Amino acid sequence: MNRIFPFVFLFLITMVPSCHPAGKRGTLFIIGGGNRPPEMIACLIGLAGGENARILIVPFASSIPEEVGQYQRDQFLENGARYVDVLLADTTHIDADSILTRLDKINLVFFSGGDQRRLTRLLPGTALLTGIRAIYTNGGVVAGTSAGAAVMSEMMITGDEKKYSTAELSFTTIEGGNVITSPGFGFLTEAIVDQHFIARKRQNRLLSLVIEYPEKLGIGIDESTAIIVYPDLNLEVVGKNNVLVYDARPARVYQSSEGKLRAMGIKVHLLAEGDRFNLPGRKVMSINR
Repeated sequence: MNRIFPFVFLFLITMVPSCHPAGKRGTLFIIGGGNRPPEMIACLIGLAGGENARILIVPFASSIPEEVGQYQRDQFLENGARYVDVLLADTTHIDADSILTRLDKINLVFFSGGDQRRLTRLLPGTALLTGIRAIYTNGGVVAGTSAGAAVMSEMMITGDEKKYSTAELSFTTIEGGNVITSPGFGFLTEAIVDQHFIARKRQNRLLSLVIEYPEKLGIGIDESTAIIVYPDLNLEVVGKNNVLVYDARPARVYQSSEGKLRAMGIKVHLLAEGDRFNLPGRKVMSINR
C-alpha cells in the first residue's frame, strides 16, 4: 500500500501512503489541524507532482496572513517543493489581473487555518474562487488545514451555536437546531467535515448535524491527521491520529419538542493511517493492518 517518493530529500525519504497523482476530477487533502509532520507535507507535494509542483498558499483565514503564509511556504520548501507562492489580497483587489494571473500553472492550492468565516466572507462569487475550482476540476489538488479544512464541505460548521453562548456550555449537548452552519466551498458534497476533532472533543456538534442531515456523512479529523479524497471518492487516512466517520442514514431518529435528539443504529467508523473508505458506498474499503 505504501510507496517511496524519490523527490523527497534523503533525510526525509520514508514510507508514505499511496499518494497517487491526481486524476481528472482532482484530489482533496484535508488536514485536521495541529502539527503537520514532514511525511504529511511530502505526501501532499507528491500528490501535486513532486518537486516540480507549483503551490499557491491562501492564508486569508488567518488574522496574521503574512506570517502564516511565510511559515507555510517555508514548510513546503523544506520538504522538497521548489515553487511556492503566497497569495495576499483583500476585497478591493481580490479579482485584479495581478492576482488571477498567479493561478496560472498552479496545481496545488493550500488554505491555511484561522477562522473559516473569513474565507467564506471573502471568496464566494469571486473570479479567484472560480479559478481555484478550475484547478481542482482539471486534476489539481486542493488542500487545507483547520479552517481550511472546514471550508471544504458544502455544509460548513462555523463554530457557533444558536442556543448557548457561554464557554462553559459550548456544544455540551446533542440536539437539533443548535449547530450553526453556512455554505462552504463545496469541494466535498457527500460529508460535513470537522477538525481538531478528538483533541477538542467536537463529537457533539458533528453528531447533532449528521442526525439532522443523515444524507451527509460526518467526518471528524483529528490533529496531525488528514484524509486524501481521490477522484474516485475513495478516501485514505494519513497521519498519526484518527478519523471518525459517522453515518446516521440507517438510524432511527427521535427529536423532542425541546430539540433533544435520540438515535438508534448510527454507524461509527474509527479509522487510522492507511485505512480507506468509499464515500458514495459509505463503507470501509480496506484496513492497513
